[in-house]
Amino acid sequence: MTRLTALALPLIALTLAPTAARADVVARAASPDGHITLTISLDGEGRPSYAVQRNGKPLIVDSRLGFLFTDAPKIERNLTLADSKQSSSDTSWTQPWGEWTSIRDHHNELKLSFREKGDLQREMDVTFRLFDDGVAFRYSLPDQANLHHANIAEELTQFAFAQGGTAWWKPAYEWNREEYLYNRTPLDAVGTAQTVMTVKLADGTHVALHEAALVDYAGMNLARAEGNTFRADLTPGAGAPKVSRDAGFSTPWRTIAVADDAAGLYMNHMILNLNEPNKLGDVSWIKPGKFVGVWWNMIKGEWSWARGPKHGATTANVRRYIDFAAASGIPAVLVEGWNVGWDGNWFGNGKDMNFSQPTEDFDADGLAAYAKSKGVTLIGHHETGGSASHYDGQLDSAFKWAADHGEQVVKTGYVTDAGQIERVDADGAKHREWHEGQWMVNHYLRVVQTAAKYHVSIDSHEPVKDTGLRRTYPNWVAREGGRGMEYNAWVGGKNPPEHEANLVFTQLLGGPMDFTPGVLSLSGSEGSTIHSTIAKQLALYVVLYSPVVMAADTPENYAKYPGPFQFIKDVPTDWSDTRALNGEVGDYVTIARKAKGSDDWYLGAVGDEQARSSKVTLDFLDAGRSYTAEIYRDGPGADYRTEARHAIVIEKRQVKKGDVLAIDLAPGGGQAIRFVASGGKRKR
Repeated sequence: MTRLTALALPLIALTLAPTAARADVVARAASPDGHITLTISLDGEGRPSYAVQRNGKPLIVDSRLGFLFTDAPKIERNLTLADSKQSSSDTSWTQPWGEWTSIRDHHNELKLSFREKGDLQREMDVTFRLFDDGVAFRYSLPDQANLHHANIAEELTQFAFAQGGTAWWKPAYEWNREEYLYNRTPLDAVGTAQTVMTVKLADGTHVALHEAALVDYAGMNLARAEGNTFRADLTPGAGAPKVSRDAGFSTPWRTIAVADDAAGLYMNHMILNLNEPNKLGDVSWIKPGKFVGVWWNMIKGEWSWARGPKHGATTANVRRYIDFAAASGIPAVLVEGWNVGWDGNWFGNGKDMNFSQPTEDFDADGLAAYAKSKGVTLIGHHETGGSASHYDGQLDSAFKWAADHGEQVVKTGYVTDAGQIERVDADGAKHREWHEGQWMVNHYLRVVQTAAKYHVSIDSHEPVKDTGLRRTYPNWVAREGGRGMEYNAWVGGKNPPEHEANLVFTQLLGGPMDFTPGVLSLSGSEGSTIHSTIAKQLALYVVLYSPVVMAADTPENYAKYPGPFQFIKDVPTDWSDTRALNGEVGDYVTIARKAKGSDDWYLGAVGDEQARSSKVTLDFLDAGRSYTAEIYRDGPGADYRTEARHAIVIEKRQVKKGDVLAIDLAPGGGQAIRFVASGGKRKR
């Protein structure tokens, strides 16, 4: 059902008024349910600002709007409100894959045009969308007599919180891109943060700041100005302007998601709704699913990407992984280090990488045929070493080669220090770029668009952040952009037990993450231990969403744990419904998901370094139907700090809608449950 209403809206009231000596409210708007309200003001010097209230209480107090340019006066003062438009929309749309099949988009919109009173008479439009669970806004700079091209030095956008609180954030502009643990600090102690930044205000309200539809623009970070006020800090490029575009464009949306609690933030659909609909047409060729990979032994240092006696991507090794995948009902095998270019120092220097030339010990044609005969596909790997222009020159040949060898997904990589992406222009000029600068934002999208021509999906590593573009380009199925399982392979610097409970309420609010869970051996290089129980490794398949998910351990290790491995074989990666049942940022979270095309539900719960207990009511199950709960829980004495981290209990019990289950988590623990519906459709 689709309903669209325009023109007169009782929930949006506008006042076009001349600027007085003091700040005057010149426009007002409200969310569809009326709980979130917006006011727009102009102060005595013609500076515009916005403020957000929730349930009658200030949430964001007067926060500035505007632009600085490198070659023109700023747009920020001596403005008047020249025009306004208002509308309301209530529609629904269907995802080809995701956490929910159907997404509702219900919002009120307010579009304001500001015009300078001085000689230039430039216009700046700001469009606000108010949802029941948040506010988003973006700028538009029309093509006009005194603004045909915009060289943007910085946005003047502010987010001024009305009260203090606790913030979860990771730093921007550090060498290791986005791969940092989340800091938990008072709001007024934040430095310069990457988005998503999540805040629990003093009154308990939860807020997440991010952006949506990042296209042909620089990624936004958040720099604390003073107190609890933050300003947009655009990622730099190689040149002076951070953004350079012909006028007649809109910026990404700046998003303020709001909820009573952490679980409510996870249920927010605003990021997806602010992106344009699917531009690819028929996307039935996109196939979510699990995969195994020639990977974990390489991450641990036992195999190598480079050729030589330790080379991992050999014909023999890959055939063995294909056999394992086929026997386990896992549809794909990732192969890294299969191509020419890995020998020598490739970090930050991938100019020898060739994405259509296999090494001599990797029989690409034979392995593609063998995989197909076993009902398995290969997942390709394109590691650029940060040489993005070199990769640009191979995109068509690389994805044609991938498609010709049956690869439905390609994992890309940009391993180099932040700010060190290699860019070479057509005239030979050389530059260094940031991963989230405007030039790289455009590069990542070129990769996705080229891959789509050959019906290949992209799993980006060392990526630009997820801002919901998977709606517009559904073949952008996943990305890394954070500290994944590989950090648990190394002797030092492992992820702490709270890490995944942080990710759910921060990074994953932006979109799917390729975390690579499922290391049941709980062992990394040199026998170093992973800060997890076995049950937690299973729960991560439900808690950390991605449509393409790795079973990251080796076939030999899975053979040692056939009971827990059964859950990995059973759990799907595509869902028709999702419920965040409870959670606190960095402490614990419980999520239930319904398998697409099935009547079965799955539940995952993870905690932190403490033992945790909660109760969940099975209200999500269908009424009048019984279910067999296949439970994988921490065993007696389980603890991530001891050998008992391997303790697990696997049991079954009958349950129905409305039953209450106790979810007991060991230190570093988790719980995974499969609810098999009686007489229902079962789907792996």
